[in-house]
Amino acid sequence: MKKAQIVIGLGFGDEGKGITADFLASQNPEAVVIRFSGGQQAAHTVMIDERKHVHSSFASGALRGLPSYLTEHCTIHPVFLLNEREDLKTKNGNIELHIHPLAKVTTPFDVWQNRTNARNLEHGTCGKGIGATMKRHESPYKLFAIDLIAPREMLMEKLKGIAYYYGFADEKEIDELLRPFLEAVDSIDWKINDYTWLASFNHLIFEGSQGILLDMDHGIFPNVTYAYTTSKNACEICKLLKIEDIEMYYVTRSYATRHGNGWMSNEKEMDLRNNEEETCTFNDYQKELRTGEIDYNLLNYALKLDAAYVLSVKKNLVVTCLDQIDEKFKVENLDIDFDAVYGSYSPYSKDFKQIF
Repeated sequence: MKKAQIVIGLGFGDEGKGITADFLASQNPEAVVIRFSGGQQAAHTVMIDERKHVHSSFASGALRGLPSYLTEHCTIHPVFLLNEREDLKTKNGNIELHIHPLAKVTTPFDVWQNRTNARNLEHGTCGKGIGATMKRHESPYKLFAIDLIAPREMLMEKLKGIAYYYGFADEKEIDELLRPFLEAVDSIDWKINDYTWLASFNHLIFEGSQGILLDMDHGIFPNVTYAYTTSKNACEICKLLKIEDIEMYYVTRSYATRHGNGWMSNEKEMDLRNNEEETCTFNDYQKELRTGEIDYNLLNYALKLDAAYVLSVKKNLVVTCLDQIDEKFKVENLDIDFDAVYGSYSPYSKDFKQIF
């Protein structure tokens, strides 16, 4: 019987979804890891012995040797993807990547829009073109993964249309911005496959992006992401593949975090330790990683919200970074019964311990 394990963040992102997916990959070496939201803005960090990799365009299983699959709900940027592929090669990671034909493609013009638009900067952006790409796809100016293997003349017409959509008129400037993009497109052996490709796997690991509290329908507007960060997309894909054996892994740090603008309860500077490998550091777009005490009311809200999308399945809780603060995480403050609770005592360790 086919089995699916779905990894979901309970907060505003940065919970530890990557190491959770890697943990599951270590137990199921014949599986495939599937990204079902988000894109090149992800920073899912995994450490295996001396090897460390920040997964963005590849799923958190690649460093361990598993193939990656990006669904139609993801975005891709050929330049970022190529750079990460070359980095993975040096670490003996698995660079096999299959992409749904309708995954959305980010162009240099989308990145420019994200980094220069005052409204985007106010709402919060990672500066990698995700929001602009999703917004553009509400217009006729769409670009999908399948277009990357279309005749070059057709691809160029679409790219120039996107440039004009953003107000670019100088042909020389357009060509200059497109040069590295097109070089990356030509350097990648694109494997464009729909969901039937997944049918050959008996074990599927779905790796979520960001967290439930940033969901485009359920977060606090305007500081939300252009994605469904609940189990909605993953469950719909499981239904298409007729997978009924589904197991949830809900992830939170032992304290709250938020990277970027927007409301956050219990916010305060935490006295952290053992966090030398923290990936979420300052950048010009997201600014500082904000912290706060864990809010059990918000965790209960996120858990009950996701229950509206997923059927009655086995549920596990994963609490990461337990060694970074003195406060004890109180499972009894949650209103849901879990089949198991796992704790991670090192932020990027593959060693999880069952604590309940």
